[in-house]
Amino acid sequence: MIPLKVREANAARDALAKAIYSRLFDFIVASINKSIPFGHSQSYIGVLDIAGFEFFALNSFEQFCINYCNEKLQQFFNDRILKQEQELYAKEGLNVPKIEYSDNQDCIDLFEMKPSGLLDMLDEESKLPRPTPQHFTTTVHQTHAKHFRLTTPRKSKLREHREMRDDEGFMIRHYAGSVCYQTALFLEKNNDALHHSLEFIMEQSANPLLQLLFKKAAPIPNEIRIPLPRGKTTNKLSVASVGSKFRSQLGLLLQKLQTTGTHFVRCIKPNAEMKSGQFEGAPILSQLKCAGMASVLKLMQKGFPSRTMFVDLYGMYKSLLPPKLSSLDPRLFCKCLFHALGLNDHDYKFGITKVFFRPGKFAEFDQLVRQDPENMNVLIKKVQAWLNCVRWKKAMYGAWSVIKLKNKILYRAECLKRIQSYVRGHLARKLHMPRIASFKRANALHGQTEALNATASKMKDSSRAAWTSHITSLKEQIQATILSLKKESVRPTSDYKNSVNNLEAGVRKVVEGMQKQIAADEAARIREMEEKLEQERLKAAAEEKDRLEQEKARQERRLLEEARKKEEEVHLKAQAVRDAAEREAEEQRRRRIAALEQERLDEELARRLAHDDKRKMVAEAPPISHSGTLNNGSNGNGYDLSKITFAELRDTINTSNNIELLEACRAEFHRRLRAYNAWKGNNEPHGAPGNGPQMPVFEEAKLASPVVSRSKNLIQRYFKVPYTSASGATGYWYAHFSGQFIVRQMEIQPSGYPILLMAGKDDEKMCVVTLNESGLTRKKGAEVLEYEFESIWAGYGGGPYDVGRLRKS
Repeated sequence: MIPLKVREANAARDALAKAIYSRLFDFIVASINKSIPFGHSQSYIGVLDIAGFEFFALNSFEQFCINYCNEKLQQFFNDRILKQEQELYAKEGLNVPKIEYSDNQDCIDLFEMKPSGLLDMLDEESKLPRPTPQHFTTTVHQTHAKHFRLTTPRKSKLREHREMRDDEGFMIRHYAGSVCYQTALFLEKNNDALHHSLEFIMEQSANPLLQLLFKKAAPIPNEIRIPLPRGKTTNKLSVASVGSKFRSQLGLLLQKLQTTGTHFVRCIKPNAEMKSGQFEGAPILSQLKCAGMASVLKLMQKGFPSRTMFVDLYGMYKSLLPPKLSSLDPRLFCKCLFHALGLNDHDYKFGITKVFFRPGKFAEFDQLVRQDPENMNVLIKKVQAWLNCVRWKKAMYGAWSVIKLKNKILYRAECLKRIQSYVRGHLARKLHMPRIASFKRANALHGQTEALNATASKMKDSSRAAWTSHITSLKEQIQATILSLKKESVRPTSDYKNSVNNLEAGVRKVVEGMQKQIAADEAARIREMEEKLEQERLKAAAEEKDRLEQEKARQERRLLEEARKKEEEVHLKAQAVRDAAEREAEEQRRRRIAALEQERLDEELARRLAHDDKRKMVAEAPPISHSGTLNNGSNGNGYDLSKITFAELRDTINTSNNIELLEACRAEFHRRLRAYNAWKGNNEPHGAPGNGPQMPVFEEAKLASPVVSRSKNLIQRYFKVPYTSASGATGYWYAHFSGQFIVRQMEIQPSGYPILLMAGKDDEKMCVVTLNESGLTRKKGAEVLEYEFESIWAGYGGGPYDVGRLRKS
């Protein structure tokens, strides 16, 4: 006798009832299997009927386990149908395009990962001294706060779930949609502990069946049932959770499925009212998309679902063909058969070990082969003709290979002759190298004598004749040496060198003498030229002055170009930062689209559930006026609010509960406020009542953002830009910027009168674009020098201009 509380006694009673029911069920299954006339078989057909994906208004531990099982089987379906099929195509080299599919491994990890999986956390909660569903639910939310698959109930599309507190349940985003689970009975339903004393009472029962069921050495085979874990011989409870047993049994089931050939039958719910002859297209399409059938259909369309081994196909039709064709290689046999039948290459494809067919094409192929004898005779003739062509092509290829080999041998023989010729030349050059070197030096000296003759012809008449006779005698000696070197005789190297060295010494002597004579003549010419140079120096000084002025102007232009390039680099760096921000915004937009797609799926499931149970959906945010419709790319939040009135904008901010719409309305309100302040700051100093004057070149430029303060020391910059007016006239637009603002501007047209405007006098007609907004500093060749602008300003009658006066004003 053990004193227990009422709650503990009820739990012990329920545990005993569960144990009796479980063991009785296993006993019935074992008895049925024992009556089967055979005990073991390698070839069998098994049917696995699984519960469908369940989502109700109230989802408890049963739906939690069933949907976990569906997640595992869906992963097995993806692996067997999509992953392994595509791996087979890649292994056989079929080049089938890859089909992408959604992977639910992260959802399975949420259930199974150790030690933070939901099943393990539920078991750990049961082991606490005072376990509560609220503590379990709060721990789940804290542990997986950032997990994509798990969220709070208030994000559900159903009103009943939104009213649930965070510690009363959680919502899991399954592959087929989000399901909200209420955890109030999780601990109770997961507990399957049975006190050891109750097992002892059942073993001592007067009922022989109960004694048999609770006998420790149970007669039930291990492959039929999973025995309950038995506790130690103490008075404590045997810890055995339903979730752990369910997970282990599901693991054994998947191991058996992995070792068998699997065929799938997808069951679809045709309508929500369970009526015959009623077909609802949208819900059925949603079920197909949730089950991943869209990817399977794409794979079947682009792949080859029917396949067979070459050997198997060879064995099927070998008996239908004559002996001369039935003795072929299986792969060659299949090629002969397909070419004889005239099959399209698109309908089948040869792999490494198998032949693959498009959907339905294998039946057509089998029907073509199994025809009457007359057609078979025609088929056999086609096969023989194709074989003859193939063998003839092989013979031609063999002959072509022999010819190619012959040409290669001849080519190598020619290469050997060429190598021998090069070797003989090398040996000859090595033997006669000293004579050849001396011959080259003598030829070079002969060329120098020709140059000396040309130099002597430029000398004065008094000394020209003497040097010409010396050069002629030296030239004759060089020619005699060259003739002696040309003779086919090999002499010592020293003889060659001595003869050439003597000739070089004579040439150097003549050259030195001629240089002295030329220097004397040159000195006389220099004295004559100094007088001319003195006259030209004065002329060059004046030209140098002009050149320095031009160089100064070029230097100033170069400095302006360097400044423009630096500003352009700063602009490019800023553009790179903006591009990075745009890429980050694009990544956020992609994530937001994925979340919206998940919410759409959740909403569709909730709508189907609400339709089944006649519940109302959660009220969505009311749509705003016609100008606030959703428009992708309109702004960062997806709403185009550029045409909405200020009153509609204010009412939407005050009444809407849509967070994204409120953010869009606030952004639009601040954008309009900034535009108004910018316009006001640019136009009030000049007294413009309406929109400010626009610049003819930059007609589409925006108003200046904030008003740039005018400092005391402003940089003066000048620009020249070609433009084309609205009437088609072309001309040039000149601008003088004092800091960020234009103080003088000109419009020069070849066929019209020039327009000259000055700040303080023609403010309403002048352009209000700032220097940074105009982009002129980054335009190559746009900036000009001050004297260029001033000369054109004065040339067209521009009055005097005082920059200091403008600074004071």
